[in-house]
Amino acid sequence: MKITIKAARVNKGLLINDAAKLIGISPRALLSYEHMTTEPTISVALKIAAVYGININDLIFFNK
Repeated sequence: MKITIKAARVNKGLLINDAAKLIGISPRALLSYEHMTTEPTISVALKIAAVYGININDLIFFNK
């Protein structure tokens, strides 16, 4: 099942600032990924998936 980055964060019960800190990025960068205005690098995408406890293949990073 595919899920957006924002939905994954909310499901994990994390606020934007807390999630960004755990991932090691700025809250602004995470918001940009959640709004699908920019795409994370592979290494950041892997960190996002790990922090949220889901498979990277289940995350939606952009609209296409």
